[in-house]
Amino acid sequence: MLELKEKWVLITGASRGIGRLSALFMADQGCNLILHSRTKEGTKRVLEEVLAKGVNAFSVSAELSNMAEVDAMLKYIDDCGAVVDVVLNNAGLQIAYRTDYLATPIEDYDKSFLINTMAPMKICYHYLPKMIERGFGRIVNTTSGIALEAEQAGYSASKAALNKVTIDLGYKLNGSDVIISLADPGWCRTDLGGPNAPNAPESTIPGIVVGAFVNDGKSGRLFGAQDFKGMSLEDAVKKAEGYASPYNK
Repeated sequence: MLELKEKWVLITGASRGIGRLSALFMADQGCNLILHSRTKEGTKRVLEEVLAKGVNAFSVSAELSNMAEVDAMLKYIDDCGAVVDVVLNNAGLQIAYRTDYLATPIEDYDKSFLINTMAPMKICYHYLPKMIERGFGRIVNTTSGIALEAEQAGYSASKAALNKVTIDLGYKLNGSDVIISLADPGWCRTDLGGPNAPNAPESTIPGIVVGAFVNDGKSGRLFGAQDFKGMSLEDAVKKAEGYASPYNK
């Protein structure tokens, strides 16, 4: 299993839910953390929690639908001197549930793609060249298993696009020590998933972050977090490394 102690990890959407749980888990592994939310106030509690675990951490803010704010956030991180080796693109938006799905407004696609596809890919394109130059890096893009839901077309289309670009990038990286993966948390009782979802947010750990710890040079894989429910990180990594790359089935 890959050792990530003292590596800097950027987590988007870290203020609550799965992002917060991921931050706490990564802090338990000794990782230093950069915690993103729309405002720095949003990550105040989780920042205090991870600092109490003895790691280094700081907060950043950006509205992910605003590419200028994303650029400013990335520049701020660079200026702070933090060498980001791991990115967990956790933040996401479910724009609306359209019962009258044939009247879905085009605006649903606009904001969904900005937050769920364009922002995480901008972050990938910022850090991947640096990771490739150093010969090391991990990126995990959080996706969704949503299917056959015309009522959520903007959300599902934006996640499908994220999947496609992640897999295609993975083809270029496959066989290197820069590994990009997808993680599907499953339907969870978060602000996005709602109160009727079958899975507790805690059930996503360690599966939602297992792609950060694999060490076999295989990129482009999709890890369903619920497949690793209740497992130790060590066992989860062993199982994850048994998954075939989509290019070497």
